[in-house]
Amino acid sequence: MTTATLEKAAAAEAPRKQKVILAEGNEAAALGVALARPDMVSVYPITPQSSLVEHLAKLIADGRMDADIVDAEGEHSVLSVLQGGALAGARTYTATCGPGLAFMFEPYFRTPGMRLPIVLTIVTRDGITPQSVWGGHQDAMTVREAGWIQVYCESVQEVLDTTVMAFKIAEHHDVMLPVNVCLDGNYLSYGASRVEMPDQADVDEFMGEKDVNWHVALDPLRPMAVDPLTGGTTGKGPQTFVRYRKGQCSGMQNALRVIEEVHADWAKRIGRSFAPLVEEYRLDDADFAIMTLGSMTGAAKDAIDEARDAGKKVGLIKIKTFSPFPVEALMKALAKVKALGVIDRSVGFRWNCGPMYQETLGALYRLGRFIPSMSFIGGLAGADITVPHVHRVINETEALLNGAAAPTEPVWLNEKE
Repeated sequence: MTTATLEKAAAAEAPRKQKVILAEGNEAAALGVALARPDMVSVYPITPQSSLVEHLAKLIADGRMDADIVDAEGEHSVLSVLQGGALAGARTYTATCGPGLAFMFEPYFRTPGMRLPIVLTIVTRDGITPQSVWGGHQDAMTVREAGWIQVYCESVQEVLDTTVMAFKIAEHHDVMLPVNVCLDGNYLSYGASRVEMPDQADVDEFMGEKDVNWHVALDPLRPMAVDPLTGGTTGKGPQTFVRYRKGQCSGMQNALRVIEEVHADWAKRIGRSFAPLVEEYRLDDADFAIMTLGSMTGAAKDAIDEARDAGKKVGLIKIKTFSPFPVEALMKALAKVKALGVIDRSVGFRWNCGPMYQETLGALYRLGRFIPSMSFIGGLAGADITVPHVHRVINETEALLNGAAAPTEPVWLNEKE
């Protein structure tokens, strides 16, 4: 190959120039949806998601997004409408949070069982009692066992890019499961920052041909029953039900590989990369680590840098993909450290700790060695997790490394601050 030929080939592979804009998280999510070219969106506004669907409606009204929009009477209808659309072959999308997510639980639970690749943004919100309309991870964590893939974003840029990738992950033939893109209410939903917009042609090449309903399709020329009554005590019902559930679990485990492949393809075509499952930050020579999820990670990285400057050998583990839980990737990260502090933005009421901490204990068991660890809970109902909060986590986790006994109760970061 001549030099000119190589340069031409490299130019053909390089991403086109990206437009730089200022956007809040909800707007970035809407722009990511538009780039993925869905056929149908169904919406019902609820704080702190409302501006996201307003942006979607404006994109459609302005002709910048060619999709049908359904203004349903409530979240149960929102997702039910999209189930029909997906069965008819449409690429579909919606967003919700908090009580809206609770209201749509019946169709929410059915969607993965029907293997429908719907993308739904959860603009995460804390529980409604005591009354709260502010951010937290309680809503998303409450439905983590319903069978949806869940990915959490750290930044507004990651919201836009992950939203596009979510469609390709969901529609992969080895997955065929719905995806939640989780972005922190208030801190990401309303937080504005610099965002690079991928070129539509690059995104089209990344997405490839649409192939949503290859496995089952509503077609009047080919009548079929969808989601028939299955199970029971006799006949083929029990075996059939087990086959469905086993296939669903296989799709979830396949998603771990597909998520990595899709992130790699995005980095190659768009020129921007994110850790697909677990991000390690300053971990290679660390003696101990803290674990984060979502937007708290920015403040945590600042605190890690300051602690490093002060001579503390601490690193950070960020979970990007929460469901399916990335056990193998997390085990590799945990094998590098001797103590761990886990920060959750929600509560696991059964175990009196954070849900991510609870899941991590399972990974530690799989690792086959004991690591002193403790649960920190903060950022509930819109409260901030600041750099000083993270320094407290670092200091108390370092104490475990030096032989302090791990507390049996979680540490509540915003209890007095």
